[in-house]
Amino acid sequence: MSAAFPPHFLWGAATSAHQTEGNNTGSDLWALENAPDSPLRERSGDACDSLHRWQDDLDLVARLGLTAYRFSVEWARVEPAPGRISRAMLGHYRRIIEGCLSRGITPVVTLHHFTSPLWLRTAGGWGASDAPDLFARYARAVRPYLDGVEWVCTINEPNMLATVAAIRALGAATRWAARA
Repeated sequence: MSAAFPPHFLWGAATSAHQTEGNNTGSDLWALENAPDSPLRERSGDACDSLHRWQDDLDLVARLGLTAYRFSVEWARVEPAPGRISRAMLGHYRRIIEGCLSRGITPVVTLHHFTSPLWLRTAGGWGASDAPDLFARYARAVRPYLDGVEWVCTINEPNMLATVAAIRALGAATRWAARA
């Protein structure tokens, strides 16, 4: 039995900025990983250093014959402080898009892949009343750099984001009840 796929079917690989780029010191997950009482036993540290080795990564994707590469733009790198947009980091992600296109690889961009800027988390995270507006500001900053990108995933697994928020809220409620 053989299966035929449509001519433009995408075969690809996917990564997450936090899990592959390394040293994302401005993200909430980096802070959690490195907190003295962290429940996370392993730190991301240098990860795969794809922040600097992305060209090698794309060469590997092309050599494998894959036709798509999904990667995430790291909000904490693009907006390291509220309202401060890093054109250097936006340029970095643009070069990855261009690297995909020059290799015949379809870039698939994820705007949010589990991590948020630490400053957002400190201000209440996704539960803060202005969180949607802050994310929209970030998305508007990224948009001009997405020329040639047909596939954009806004939030990777939003159900997981909601689950993590619920767990955090439950933990806070449990700690509050224990003090009462």
